[in-house]
Amino acid sequence: MPRAFAAITFTDSVKAAQSRYHSRESNQGFELAEDSRSEITPREAEFIAARDSFYMATVNENGWPYVQHRGGPAGFLKVLDEHTLGFADFRGNVQYLSVGNLNANDKISIILMDYPNRRRLKLWGRVRIVHEIDDPALIAALESPAYRARIDRAMVITVEAWDWNCPQHITPRYSDADIEQLMAPLQAELADLRARSAAPAAMSATPDALGEGELALVISGVRQLTPRVRAIELRHPDGLDLPAVSAGAHLKVPVRLADGQPALRHYSIASNPARRDIYEIAVLRHDDGEGGSRFVHEHYRLGMILNCALPQNDFALADREAGSEADRGAGRAPVLLIAGGIGITPLKAMAQTLKARGQNFELHYAARNRREMAYGDRLRRELGEQLHCYFSEEGQRLDLAELLAARQDTPGVYVCGPDGLIDAVRDTADHIGIEAGRIHSERFAAPAGGENTAFEVVLRRSQRIIPVAADQSVLAAVQAAGVDTLSDCGVGNCGTCAVKVLAGEVEHRDNALNRNERERAGLMCICVSRARSPRLELDL
Repeated sequence: MPRAFAAITFTDSVKAAQSRYHSRESNQGFELAEDSRSEITPREAEFIAARDSFYMATVNENGWPYVQHRGGPAGFLKVLDEHTLGFADFRGNVQYLSVGNLNANDKISIILMDYPNRRRLKLWGRVRIVHEIDDPALIAALESPAYRARIDRAMVITVEAWDWNCPQHITPRYSDADIEQLMAPLQAELADLRARSAAPAAMSATPDALGEGELALVISGVRQLTPRVRAIELRHPDGLDLPAVSAGAHLKVPVRLADGQPALRHYSIASNPARRDIYEIAVLRHDDGEGGSRFVHEHYRLGMILNCALPQNDFALADREAGSEADRGAGRAPVLLIAGGIGITPLKAMAQTLKARGQNFELHYAARNRREMAYGDRLRRELGEQLHCYFSEEGQRLDLAELLAARQDTPGVYVCGPDGLIDAVRDTADHIGIEAGRIHSERFAAPAGGENTAFEVVLRRSQRIIPVAADQSVLAAVQAAGVDTLSDCGVGNCGTCAVKVLAGEVEHRDNALNRNERERAGLMCICVSRARSPRLELDL
C-alpha cells in the first residue's frame, strides 16, 4: 500500500522528473510503505491544535492555482475525527477566490507551519462548504467565542493524505509568545541567581517549578509502589481535563541530573487512558545512572509544577486490535501483553483499554518477587484470570516458546521490559513463524547490540565526513558537528531520526522501521543503529 500522498502526487510527469534528476529510487520508498498516512493520528491532531494559521491552495477553472493564508486563534482548525478537519471561515477581503475555486473544484492542499521548531505538515483533501442556515450546530462547534471575527461559513475537509516535510530551508521565526516562552527560563534563572545571592542557604533547594514544556502539570500524589518504584500522579493546575492519550503513550518530564544539568526523561503513562483528570507515571530508581530517576525519587514533591512536553505515543495498540464487536469476543485469539519489571507501565494501560473494549487478551508479567511487582494488587483485582505472574525468586519462569507456540494466531504481541526479554520474544516469534509485523515492543534505553566500533559517516548533501566514536551514536556525532536533523525518543522507538542510507552496511537496532523501510527505502534510525562497514554514506 503506497503512502496516500504519493498515490495523489506521483503522477507520470512527476515520476519522469524524479527519474531525470536521479531521485526516483529514493522516492519509491513512499510507494512501498505499509502506513498509508491517510488517517489523522494523535500526533498530527496535537500539531494541528497548536497552529494559529495555515496556507491553503485551490485551483480555478483555468488551471491557475491560488494560495491563501488562513488565520485565527490557536486550534481554530479542528480535528473532527480521524478523517475530517473543519474550520470557521472568517470574513476577509470578500474577493471569494478560494470559495469560488472550491465551488468548481473541491480539491485542496494545506501546509501548516511550526517555524520555531522547523516542522511542516502537508495535507490533501476535499472540501465541503457549509453555511449556518444549513448546519448551525456545526458553525457553533467551530467558532471560538473569545475571537472577535465574523464567520461567513464553515469549511469541512475530508482528508485523503498527509505527510511531514523535512526541516530543510525552514528559517526559524518566533512570535512574541514564542520569545516570551524562550526568555522564561533565562528570566527564571536570573531570578534564581538573585535569590541565591541573597540567601546562600537556598542554593540546595529544589525549585517549585521545573521544565520548559507547554503542558503544566502539578504533582497531586506520590505513592511508593515497591521498594524501588514510586508512582507520581499529575493533574492540571486548574483542575481541567488533560489532553487525551491512548494506551502506550509516554510523557517527557523535566529532571536535573547528578551534575546539576537540566534534562528530560521519558516515562510511560500508566494510568487508565479513559481518565482525563490525571496522568500517572511509575519511576524505577537507578542509583548507578545519570541521576534522572534518583532526582524524581528525592525531589518530586506534592504541589511542584512540572512543565512537560505534550504526551506522544510510539507504542500504540495497532488499529487491528480494535476490531469489530464480533472480532473482540472470547472466541478470538487473545492479544498477548508481556511485561518485565517496570515494563508493566504501558502494558497496564493497554490491559485496561482492551478490557474496556471487550477484547480477548492475556497479560504475562515477570518480576523478581511479589514485593517488586508494581501495580500487582490492582492488576489482580481488575484482570483476574487474564493476569499471569512469574516470580524468578520463586523458581517461576515465563516459557516464551510454550506461550507463543500456543498463541500463534494472536493478532498482536506487545512486550516491554529489559532488552533481553524483548530480544527473546522477537527471536522466539521468528523461530515459531509469527511474522515480525505482529510483534510490538518498547525499550527504555537504546539496545546494547554487539561490540561497538568506530566508523565514519559521509553526509552527501552537506559534503562532510564525520567520525563516529565507538561510544557515540550517529545522531550525537552529526549534531555535535552542527548538522541539524530531526530526533525525538533517542532509543529507536519513534523513527523520527530515520534517514536514507546511500552506501554502506547498517546494523539496525531500532524498533520503529519495518522491513520495507529498511531494505527497500534504505532507511536507518541514526539514534541507535550503527555501521557494519567502515563507512556509511547518508542523505544529509
